[in-house]
Amino acid sequence: MRNPFGRAEPGAGPDAGRGAGTRRAGVLRSLLAVVLGALPALAFPAPGLWWWAYVCLVPWLLLVRTAPGTRRAALDGWCGGIGFLLAAHHWLLPNVHVFLLVMAALMGLLWVPWAVLARALLGGGPSLRRAVAALFAVPSGWLLIELVRSWEGLGGPWGLLGASQWDVPVALRLASVGGVWLVSLLVVAVNTAVVLLVAAPGLRSVGVAGLAGCALVAGTAAWGVGAPRPSGSVRVAMVQPGVYGGPEGAERRLDRAAELTRGLAGQRLDLVVWGESGVGRDPAGDPALTARLTALARTVDAPLLVNVDARRADRPGIYKSALLFAPGGPTGDRYDKMRLVPFGEYIPARSLLGWATSVGRAAEEDRRRGTAPVVMRLPDGEQPLRVGPLVCFESAFPDMSRRLVGDGADVVVVQSATSTFQHSWAPAQHASLAALRAAETGRPVVHATLTGISAAYGPDGRRVGPPMGTDVSGAVVRELPLSEATTGYVRWGDWPLYGAFVVVGAVCAAAGAGALRRPGGGRRGRPARTVRG
Repeated sequence: MRNPFGRAEPGAGPDAGRGAGTRRAGVLRSLLAVVLGALPALAFPAPGLWWWAYVCLVPWLLLVRTAPGTRRAALDGWCGGIGFLLAAHHWLLPNVHVFLLVMAALMGLLWVPWAVLARALLGGGPSLRRAVAALFAVPSGWLLIELVRSWEGLGGPWGLLGASQWDVPVALRLASVGGVWLVSLLVVAVNTAVVLLVAAPGLRSVGVAGLAGCALVAGTAAWGVGAPRPSGSVRVAMVQPGVYGGPEGAERRLDRAAELTRGLAGQRLDLVVWGESGVGRDPAGDPALTARLTALARTVDAPLLVNVDARRADRPGIYKSALLFAPGGPTGDRYDKMRLVPFGEYIPARSLLGWATSVGRAAEEDRRRGTAPVVMRLPDGEQPLRVGPLVCFESAFPDMSRRLVGDGADVVVVQSATSTFQHSWAPAQHASLAALRAAETGRPVVHATLTGISAAYGPDGRRVGPPMGTDVSGAVVRELPLSEATTGYVRWGDWPLYGAFVVVGAVCAAAGAGALRRPGGGRRGRPARTVRG
């Protein structure tokens, strides 16, 4: 139908129906992208389907490569990123509520350039050159996303794809060479090769070559990179008092931890570790508490590493601090947590985002930060052991444990508390990170929590003894092998990230050069008008 001016009325005619159908199809595709982006979460604990990681991105990549244009590919990447973040962090929902959706929507934008890159290399009928480039560039692009979102202010390196392989021996050997980053790179490379096998029949040889290359890398790590050689051992006790709520919960938890510690007497221990926030007052300003903790260390005849969540007696503000007590009294060693949990321990830009306290369990007062890592020397023995403490969230950061080992730590100790997320996937995921830190550094890692899961890992990243679950209130002793080996990751650092930058930069430069070589400098010009005389 046309109006008197000869223009079609809005909503009239067959085009309107087609437009509505197109919009409906677009919405359904976006919802599908959200679902496909969420699939990788199944590879992490608690589901723990580690093998799923090697095909988990295939459905999402197959969707992205069929995008009719760059804009649609970008939208597929954004929606998939939202799905990934919501699935990987769903256990935060009871605490941050609607803010989790806001964070997922904002951080999901990180997957936009990755999806555009994947479509450009895998879309349509890719050429041999594009297929080969995809095997390197698609994993590298994913790795750069993991790097950006690993910034503390964006939530830290939680849910890195390589972390799903924490219990796979071959992956742990890879981590000792290039950290969790190298494991992520290999996992995404396998996914990309599978996409070529499925979607590019004429280039299946490239997919096969990609899988063979990944197998060669993994095999070289398995057979050519040996586990660190033991050089002695250390006996460490982990004390897990369990959940205690209510106004008197902190004191009851302290009493239970003290009771469990006294039960460790006579077991020839080198160190006793309590979880995060096990002490609610600063012993420096409480002589009675100092005397009590010293007496406990004397009872077990071993140093006691506690964690204090309180206002410091010597400076303003609340700190989370690791303190060491020897049988003869406090050693004076103190480590203040440096990297804090956004919203849980501080609110970024509180003047703008302070409203988060009204919709979730956000921090009412910001915790203060420490300024430097600390390596503590245990006071016994001719060559005393050196312990590098980390507090909870910090075990997710590969660089922190690497720095401690570089500073001389023989053992890395993580003091944690996940009681807020007790019945979620969080405790198992958090405990698994210690395995990667052990493999990366070649040092044993102790992950001691207030309420579970507590676990210990040898310098090869393999767990020593069964873990203490979230339903346990108790104490266990683990004899952990020590090692003086220097892993490739400690020696060379984050080299896979540098390689990813080079690969993505080279692909982008090649694309730009190709655009410049096209007529018109890559710009689509309008056809010239014919001038008629």
